[in-house]
Amino acid sequence: MKKTTVAQNGLIWFGAGVSIAEILTGTYFAPLGMTKGLLAILLGHLIGCAMMFFAGLIGGRTGLSAMETVKLSFGQKGGLLFAVLNVLQLVGWTAIMIYDGALAANGIAGVGSWVWCLVIGGLIIVWLVVGITNLGRVNQVAMALLFLLTLVLCKVIFFDSGAVSAETQETLTFGAAVELAVAMPLSWLPLISDYTRDAEKPVAATLASTVVYGLVSCWMYFIGMGAAIYTGESDVATIMVQAGLGIVGLVIVVLSTVTTTFLDAYSAGVSAEAITSKCNGKLTAIVVTAVGIVAAILFPMDDITDFLYLIGSVFAPMIAVQMADFFLLKTDCSEKAYSVSRLVIWLIGFVVYRLLMQVDLPLGNTLPDMLITMVLALFWGKVCERNAA
Repeated sequence: MKKTTVAQNGLIWFGAGVSIAEILTGTYFAPLGMTKGLLAILLGHLIGCAMMFFAGLIGGRTGLSAMETVKLSFGQKGGLLFAVLNVLQLVGWTAIMIYDGALAANGIAGVGSWVWCLVIGGLIIVWLVVGITNLGRVNQVAMALLFLLTLVLCKVIFFDSGAVSAETQETLTFGAAVELAVAMPLSWLPLISDYTRDAEKPVAATLASTVVYGLVSCWMYFIGMGAAIYTGESDVATIMVQAGLGIVGLVIVVLSTVTTTFLDAYSAGVSAEAITSKCNGKLTAIVVTAVGIVAAILFPMDDITDFLYLIGSVFAPMIAVQMADFFLLKTDCSEKAYSVSRLVIWLIGFVVYRLLMQVDLPLGNTLPDMLITMVLALFWGKVCERNAA
């Protein structure tokens, strides 16, 4: 397969960061006010993108897909658990992204949300058929348009909207806000190696991917928060219509949804191949997109906070075990069917995360949960396994 350049990887993750879902999630931060909200966004993304970098680096150095790298810690069959969970979360993300995009597009051009579900889904399938390395100039033009159009959106929100609306009573704690900011890069963590594994310069490509994504994602959150604070409106489509953006707003919505959801569907195909070699990745990705279209038409998906927290509880302890094994213990369990010890440590990490959700911690749940999980993994690897040997 043709190798991807550092620039191509950066463009891929620019497209991932520009999304309606991220703008909508940013609106949840408005009760904190601009200063505390921005601090929570930056802190959460710093934590989430650091984990995303290490996950991508494992794939870049080994040349393995994201779910194949999981087998280095959990074994051939143990890794299948996470491949299945990843496919399920990617089906969910595909549906959510199409739903949000269609809802916003219909707010601008009201021909029916189901029509926009079909249009957006169809364009995603076109992106899948063309393929990452063949998108070339098309992707560059799409990213340039998105960049310019988001600048227009920023101007409308921050310079043309007038006075700041009255602050609402805080309904979101700072710790919970940090966790919401962590959750978005964390949701990409089981995907990034699907792209860095094909990079010409794995370390540079991984760094470019995480930095570009982190900056753009913060930007999207900031736009959403600013929209809610400065205009008192959390519906991005309404803001675009009131600003007279019309076609420009429609292009933002459709392009951003397609470039982001393409990554979800594509990685669902790659993860399916990790489950069984009989799966055709591209065909699976198209089927996942079709399922997402149907789900987006049939089911409401307005509040995704519980979904984001569930993703965090599954994948934060997973990457903690991987980081301990790959970077510190230098352990490879890929020859085993299962690594029972790692699966037990992951399960403890999962339970700890869910328990920490009941406590309001200033840095959120993910960082303390990862530290606890990594300490357990290191203790088991350095003490228990070496004593047994």
